[in-house]
Amino acid sequence: MRIPQSIEFEFILNLEKERLVSRAFSKLSKFGNSNFALGILFSKRIWGPPESNGRITFPRQYNQEKKLSSVSDACETKKIQEEDMLGEFNKAHEAIRSLDSSIAKIRFELPSTKAFLGTRKIEDLPTMITTDSERTEIRRKPFIVIGINTAFSGRRRRDSIRETWMPQGEKLLRLEQEKGIIVRFMIGHSATSNRILDRAVDLEDAQHKDILRLDHIEGYHELSAKTKDFFATAVAQWDAEFFVKVDDDVHVNLGTLAATLARHRLKSRVYIGCMKSGPVLHRKNVKYHEPEFWKFGEAGNKYFRHATGQIYAISKDLAKYIANNRRILHKYANEDVSLGAWLIGLEVEHIDERSMCCGTPPECEWKAQAGNVCAASFEWSCSGICRSVERIKLVHSKCGESATTLWGALL
Repeated sequence: MRIPQSIEFEFILNLEKERLVSRAFSKLSKFGNSNFALGILFSKRIWGPPESNGRITFPRQYNQEKKLSSVSDACETKKIQEEDMLGEFNKAHEAIRSLDSSIAKIRFELPSTKAFLGTRKIEDLPTMITTDSERTEIRRKPFIVIGINTAFSGRRRRDSIRETWMPQGEKLLRLEQEKGIIVRFMIGHSATSNRILDRAVDLEDAQHKDILRLDHIEGYHELSAKTKDFFATAVAQWDAEFFVKVDDDVHVNLGTLAATLARHRLKSRVYIGCMKSGPVLHRKNVKYHEPEFWKFGEAGNKYFRHATGQIYAISKDLAKYIANNRRILHKYANEDVSLGAWLIGLEVEHIDERSMCCGTPPECEWKAQAGNVCAASFEWSCSGICRSVERIKLVHSKCGESATTLWGALL
């Protein structure tokens, strides 16, 4: 059973509340101990043993007055400490009240929490912190959401990825829970009325549970629209730090990719991939023809710098920007050009990451042997791995990362 993020947030607030209470009582306890010690000091200074002859000499009177003065100072100090302690306690009390208010708001106002709880109470929820031998019910915040672009005709490609670099079953769930890495094939719906293709994908997803359905009509010339729909759907479902799009004929090393993105996690707006600037093709009947070529200047001009479409990553802020403005973002013929156009006018850091566009063996194999494992591998001549269904296993055996790289990664 997956617990909504609102419940997880409530759990964190409760922990903070307990910390504040513990801190307040710890200070009061220390204050009480200091009062006890002060009482002992006071008693020692005031009640000395009686004189044997019943007389008090002037030197002793002087000492007694000196002691009384010290006790008076101590009492004044105690009063100041007492006021300070009361002030600290009041602050803690106000903080606890604020947390209680936040918890109440989460419990009763958020729709996701209401839907999850139904008629149950918070106390009826499963234990959130378990022993090492038990699986925790709290999912860690997603780090990366990876959408693998695929089509209805791509079943064999999907299976080849499942057999190589994409974990399956319990391992896929473990990848999400332990590493915050979510991997899904993304696909829309067919334009036909009989829905045979859609039913086939639904059955496939019931078997593997690794497909993200988009509110999108599939078609090769609709890749720009599909990209917008992917970001909109993924952002609505997961609060991840990065969102990655990759084609289904590319080999990916998930641990290496995650480590690569982790180097930029403190930046708010980053666009990561293999940056290129290809020619604007104005001639008709050629692959990658750009009908709006005139917008890019004279014939023979090149596109602005953008990440190649086989694989790229954008940070959360940029994914949200695309999701929120998808209705008015212009689509060019080529999906990677469209993404570059959406971001070029923003304060975005373009990061040219060459480990995301290694060649297939022997290139990626040599790099792996040298300790520079590639995040992604494909062939430029095919805009992916040529004959990927037959060859991706070879690429994986030669260029795949070790299991330790993925499962031992500190993310």
